[in-house]
Amino acid sequence: MQPDIAHHAALDARLVKAVRGIKLLSLASWPADVQAPFLDGFARGQAQLPAIAYPRLDFGDARRELAAIAAAADEHHPLGGYLRDSVHSWDIAAQLLESLGTAAVTTHSVALFGTPEECLPGDGPTTRDAAGHFIAIANELDHELLAPEEQVPVSATALQLQLQADLDDFFDGRVITVELDRQLIAKAAAGATRIRLRHGAAFSDYDRRQLLQHEALVHSLTALNGREQTVLPSLALASPRVTATQEGLATFAEQITGSIDIERMKRISLRIEAVAMALAGADFIEVFRYFIDAGQNPAESFSSAQRVFRGVPTTGGAAFTKDTVYLRGLIGVHTFFRHSLQQDRLRLCRRLFAGKMTLDDVATFEPMFEAGVLAPPRWLPRWVSRANGLAGMLAFSLFANRIRLDKLSEDAPTLS
Repeated sequence: MQPDIAHHAALDARLVKAVRGIKLLSLASWPADVQAPFLDGFARGQAQLPAIAYPRLDFGDARRELAAIAAAADEHHPLGGYLRDSVHSWDIAAQLLESLGTAAVTTHSVALFGTPEECLPGDGPTTRDAAGHFIAIANELDHELLAPEEQVPVSATALQLQLQADLDDFFDGRVITVELDRQLIAKAAAGATRIRLRHGAAFSDYDRRQLLQHEALVHSLTALNGREQTVLPSLALASPRVTATQEGLATFAEQITGSIDIERMKRISLRIEAVAMALAGADFIEVFRYFIDAGQNPAESFSSAQRVFRGVPTTGGAAFTKDTVYLRGLIGVHTFFRHSLQQDRLRLCRRLFAGKMTLDDVATFEPMFEAGVLAPPRWLPRWVSRANGLAGMLAFSLFANRIRLDKLSEDAPTLS
């Protein structure tokens, strides 16, 4: 190993150790036992704002170590620049966790994830505008178009068996375990080797495909591939700075495999609008009622609303803004894949699965991959490994985007 590589590999090992306790989502999330009392009160017409007791955390030692790592990294080296950016992200996450329960969490959350008013890549509309577009389309569609199998609920137990079989088939063995969790507020959560489903929740056929493509074959897969990196083991970690790319890639995987439906796009978009509402002053009950009015049942509305109020006061004017990255990340990843095809560099798309990284990291790391410093992904989703099929879909997308729908409207047939 060259001295510069060895130097930054040692710094990365220190980074992995330093951030071990900075578990952003788990420490900011609400305990499961908050939901039942709130829903009981709501059913009686006496809903009260949840009061969440957050731990008092001190990451002073970790932040000092992170600062030392950044100071020792060469910002002009591909690995050094990555380390400095990662340190900055983890430091903000640590500050966020140290301020749990206060409005200061909003400031740190915005620094990590942005706001609903942020523009999409390519100077497009705002994230909130895009969310409104998908909500409007979902509301206009006729629900009678749903196929019978789309309307049949699947129990968590049945989904556990189905998803476990899907994963065992993909890996040709037991690599990721699917478990039921009574303490989970979200319907599902994924780690490198474990996917948890909320016990007692009802799922749809689309949920099964979404969990496979989004949670397992992106979030879990990139973590597993990141563990194969001997020089940069931090590529197995869910650094806050990679959230937009991770969620964008995972949602793109749903889209390109036909695993996403318009109701899923609506749920993602509703959360973006809910973040905007909370930032504008809406409290938890108002946001909860927003999800109810949008068609979600009380349990799902509570789950959706608590995502917006993780770590912040429930009285309004503050929000945990992570859910704003989904659409922005999706557009960014879709654009990245299209540009890669245009430039005959689809290999970059495959390398995006070699660990948890940003779109910029993939380009920066190119000499590291070429030199064998970074390993190619051990596992790839089938839609990525089949380059011809991926290229065909992207080529059609590139051409179709040149067609101006507003120019076609005058010649469009009238439907009665």
